[in-house]
Amino acid sequence: MKPNTPSRMLRRSLLALAVATTGLLPMAHAQSWPSKPIKVIVNFPPGGAADQLARIVGQPLSEALGQPVVIENRGGAGGNIGGDAVAKSPADGYTLLLSSGGMVSINPHLYARMPFDPAKDLRPVASIARIAVYLVTRPELPAKNVNELVAYLKANPGKVTFGSPGTGSSPHLAAELLKSMTGTYAVHVPYRGGGPALQDLLGGQFDFWFDPGVGLPHVRTGKLKLLAVGSPKRSPLFPDVPTMSEAGLKGFDADSYFGLYAPAATPNEVVTRVNAEMNKILANASIRERIVALGGEAAPGTPADFGARAATDSKRFGELIRSRGIKPD
Repeated sequence: MKPNTPSRMLRRSLLALAVATTGLLPMAHAQSWPSKPIKVIVNFPPGGAADQLARIVGQPLSEALGQPVVIENRGGAGGNIGGDAVAKSPADGYTLLLSSGGMVSINPHLYARMPFDPAKDLRPVASIARIAVYLVTRPELPAKNVNELVAYLKANPGKVTFGSPGTGSSPHLAAELLKSMTGTYAVHVPYRGGGPALQDLLGGQFDFWFDPGVGLPHVRTGKLKLLAVGSPKRSPLFPDVPTMSEAGLKGFDADSYFGLYAPAATPNEVVTRVNAEMNKILANASIRERIVALGGEAAPGTPADFGARAATDSKRFGELIRSRGIKPD
């Protein structure tokens, strides 16, 4: 047996210290986090629902965490570009993603190849809002309700156009669901985001779309016409406007959930902290009112709840994508 020389004893002490310290690293990280600005990547262009939600919760989250929250728009490929950027970022809690759940539940069914696997490379952090879609037309379109729109589509097959923030987006799938349930046909005009689509609808460049909330101010001024809500329940903003289901398309549901994601290896302590702070933010009446004004409702919950909703949506939207033969642009 080798004698316990001073140098040997020192090496043992250092090794024991290293082992003990290793177990404390996650806790130390959680206690020191955040110590610098946090970047929230929005994987859609400015003006859309995701961008507006980021602006609503960004400042309160900054105040809660004691660090600046920097919002960066990185749209393209149905949200895949921004999602990929976050998935491949350091898992240290300083880069988060604000996205619709569609990137996780829809894109894997839409794209034959993705640069990352949303289910494996990202982890749900906090649900923020359930966003309804609203069946909106240009004012000149001769349809005052859903039944009249369906009749108009049947009388003009292939002559009516509808827009969307992009192929595979929830507004696009809502229109495909309408076509599927009514046996009608209209031409899809995809855009790179809800903002650009809205501007062209206001300009009369297409006939209708399922608005994710960004065009509702123009409904109030009469520049656009609202026919129905594509949600299981009526909107508190327009209590007299029927749901698609009430208008005859039973079971119609095209809502989507928006929220925060992080790289998969982000420490549990960071995810728990962000989730708790976001739930507190969503309990604030003024924040909830701003989300309602956008056309949605606050949707606090656990990361597990958020992930389970994405799995449910993946099943129902995947079936629609396959049955309609929807392919990316």
